[in-house]
Amino acid sequence: MKRGRLITFEGNEGSGKTTQIRLLHRYLKQKGRSVFWTREPGGTRIGDALRRVLLDPSHGRMSAVAETLLYMAARAQLVEEAIIPRLKKGQIVLCDRWLDATVAYQGYGGGVDLGWIRSLGKAATRGICPLRTVYLDLPLGAGLARARRRGASDRMERKARAFHARVRNGYLKIARKEPLRFRVVRVSPQDPIASVHQKILKSLRDVL
Repeated sequence: MKRGRLITFEGNEGSGKTTQIRLLHRYLKQKGRSVFWTREPGGTRIGDALRRVLLDPSHGRMSAVAETLLYMAARAQLVEEAIIPRLKKGQIVLCDRWLDATVAYQGYGGGVDLGWIRSLGKAATRGICPLRTVYLDLPLGAGLARARRRGASDRMERKARAFHARVRNGYLKIARKEPLRFRVVRVSPQDPIASVHQKILKSLRDVL
C-alpha cells in the first residue's frame, strides 16, 4: 500500500470540490498517471445505497450519531472494496471526502464525541491516512447559495447556516492541527475554475 497515494478533497456545501477533483483526475490521466477517482459516501453498491439514505430529505429526524455510523459503514466498504486494492497496485486514489468530513460535520457540526469518531474512523479506514487533503474554503453564504441553485437540496444542504458555520470552523481546526497534510485553498466566488485548479496543483506539487 505504501506505493499508492491517497489524496482527498474536502469542502463545505457548494465549494466546487467535485468539479475540481474531476479536473485533477483528468490532468493526472493526461500526464500518464494511474489514477482512480471515488467519493464518500458511495463508490460501491452498498455505499451508494447508504448515500441515498443519508441524503434523503425525508429522513430529517436522523440523529448525528446515526449519521456517523452510516457514514462509517459506507467508508469501511469503500476502503475494503475499492481503495485498498488500488493502493496496493500503486495507483493515485482521489477521494471526494474522507474521515475529516465526519469529524467536521457530525463532530464539530453535530456535537458527536470527536474521540469516538476518530476511534471508529481508525477501524473503518484500516488506519489509512491521506497523503494530502485539499480543503476548498469558499465563503459560507456563497457556497450554500451555489448548492441550492443546483436544484432540490439534499438533507445535509438543508441544515441551518449555524450548523454549516460550525462545520467550517471544524475543518479549519483540523487544518491548524495537521498543517502538513491538510491544506486550505482559499476560493472566492469570482475565481475562475481554471484558477482554482492551478491553486490546487500548487498545493499538491510536493506529493505528485
